[in-house]
Amino acid sequence: MRKRSRTVALSILGATAFTLAGCREEQVEAQAYPDLESCKAAAGQGGLVSASECDTAFAEAQTLHVESAPRYDALSVCEEQHGAGNCGSEAEAAGGGSGSIFMPLLAGYLIGNMLGGRGGLAGSQPLYKNGQGGFSNASGTSNYSSNAGKAKIGASNFTKPAATIGKPPMTKATAASRGGFGRSGGTRGGFGG
Repeated sequence: MRKRSRTVALSILGATAFTLAGCREEQVEAQAYPDLESCKAAAGQGGLVSASECDTAFAEAQTLHVESAPRYDALSVCEEQHGAGNCGSEAEAAGGGSGSIFMPLLAGYLIGNMLGGRGGLAGSQPLYKNGQGGFSNASGTSNYSSNAGKAKIGASNFTKPAATIGKPPMTKATAASRGGFGRSGGTRGGFGG
């Protein structure tokens, strides 16, 4: 009986360790770039992705930008959240839409590459200036100190953000109630050279 109890205890301990290991978020090799040219230059020097993957990732980030960028009812509200000169009308920033809705200008993009030899892009995300002098993703949930460099980050940073196109834009009160763009974020990360 004693031998069986020991086996059951070891099995439970092993299952617990396996479960805890399964709860850790998968890490993705990521690199942030301020623009497409920077990505292509890095690709030529053994960067994270190839030049053609730069094109694919940048196109994906552009699409997400048009679909999911934060939208504001006034230029002053947008600039309060993203800084002076970092916003434009929806018509300018998205190549269509309303001239009375404002959204941040694309300030870079984040590319993720799967780890563990599986290869392939994990995804791409647009980056925007935030009010704290850093950069945030479209949903404002992840903040970065720079829009250039490499890091290992959680795969959830590449989850497609909720669409904002066609939804009512944020007002000054809405932005204030959520603590501002990028302030409610969960991930704080930095990219270094």
